[in-house]
Formats: sequence, C-alpha cells, structure tokens
Amino acid sequence: MAYSWDKSLETGNFTIDEQHKSLINAINELLEACSKGKGRTEVSKTLDFLQNYVVKHFADEERLQIQSSYPDYKSHREKHESFKITVKGIAEEYEKGGATIQLVAKVNTSIGGWLISHIKSEDKKVAAHILSR
Repeated sequence: MAYSWDKSLETGNFTIDEQHKSLINAINELLEACSKGKGRTEVSKTLDFLQNYVVKHFADEERLQIQSSYPDYKSHREKHESFKITVKGIAEEYEKGGATIQLVAKVNTSIGGWLISHIKSEDKKVAAHILSR
C-alpha cells in the first residue's frame, strides 16, 4: 500500500511538510523495493536513508518545539525516540531475514501507519501551537 500526501497531512509549516513528504516518499520506495524483490543493496540504501532522515527531521521538529516552548515537548520527543528504535529494528530484521511478507507488513504499519497517524495527531498539535505564538 503506497501512501500519498494530501491536505489532511499539512501542518502549515513549509519545512516540516516538505520533510514529511520526503519521509512518505522514502516509505513508498521501501515498500516498493521490498514487494518487488529488489536487491538487498537497494532496500538497504532506502532503509539507511529513512533512518538518517528520521533523525534529521525529528531534530528539526524538536528544535521548533523548544523555540516555541511547546508544552508537550517531552512526550513528543519520547514518541520520536520510540519510532527511531522501531525503524532501526526493522532495518536489523531486514539484514537478518530479507524482505519477508512480515517485514513488508511491519514497514507498512509500524513505519507508514505510525508516521501518518503521528502527523495527523501530534504534529498538527505542534503546528497549531507554533502558529498561535
């Protein structure tokens, strides 16, 4: 299942929205690579990009939260840290067992589903707080 960008995912912060689009594209590329049985190199490259980009994106988001004195910063950061661990775990699982059906399902729910849900709930709260300042 590919994810697509729509208005329901917009936070109103151009930088964050563009980063979210990049993350969604990376997830789609990963799902496609796994489902089409593409080479380990391509899947590994996409997983590496995703892991690194998540770190950069979350740091940017957290910086905005600190700058705007976001009251739920600590909880939001904990969600980010948990997600980084999930992505790392999926990368490790891929290295051990390849692109199994179970792995593709985890990418779809634990990465894609989590990100969409997180944007629609948590990131929209952050954006509303920043806009209200």
